[in-house]
Amino acid sequence: MRAIIIANSPAPERPGSFRLREGDWIIAADGGAATALQWGWTPDTVIGDLDSLPQELQPRLKAAGCRFITFPEDKDQTDLELALWHAVQGGATEIVIMGVRGGRLDQTLANMLLLSRPEWAEVDIRVLDGQQEAFVVRHQSTIRGRVGDVVSLIALTPQVTGITTSGLKWPLHEGTLTFGSTLGISNVLTEPVAQVRVREGVLLVVHSGKRLAVSG
Repeated sequence: MRAIIIANSPAPERPGSFRLREGDWIIAADGGAATALQWGWTPDTVIGDLDSLPQELQPRLKAAGCRFITFPEDKDQTDLELALWHAVQGGATEIVIMGVRGGRLDQTLANMLLLSRPEWAEVDIRVLDGQQEAFVVRHQSTIRGRVGDVVSLIALTPQVTGITTSGLKWPLHEGTLTFGSTLGISNVLTEPVAQVRVREGVLLVVHSGKRLAVSG
């Protein structure tokens, strides 16, 4: 099952090539419900403390059958983290997150680092933002796009070892990236399909292109 999570970005950009599939589970993290409605999507679930969801939208969402899962404002997780937990516990094996960028730098950074949580290592989680996507690699993954697209590799653990890539302008073979290093920034696709393999560690891939090959 695929879950679509929409976070509460102050300036959300809908991925242009993305399309919903029949059976997608749409989860809005608090004010992300307003973004979903703006995009013509009705959330199945709204989760959070509801501090950023306009009150006038709540009756409309409830009338459409949207389920509300509310938490107190004094909580230990962000609304996006709560939405991720809910999706995983509900059986989602694939999660697409939108609306994570913009606004406060601390929240944007925390949103991206959520991808590295070991508790959902077996779930395919991707962030989409306009013509950008981000996901983590723990073993191997495929990047699909256009020749010339920018691809950056960023270590999310002290060391990521055994990195081997193909289809990139500056390939790695059993390479190592360390946390905080910019060595993997701004590589370039030389083929429409590239491969990334990792022996140990967690690697963040950020792919920026004119048209992402994200299935909808």
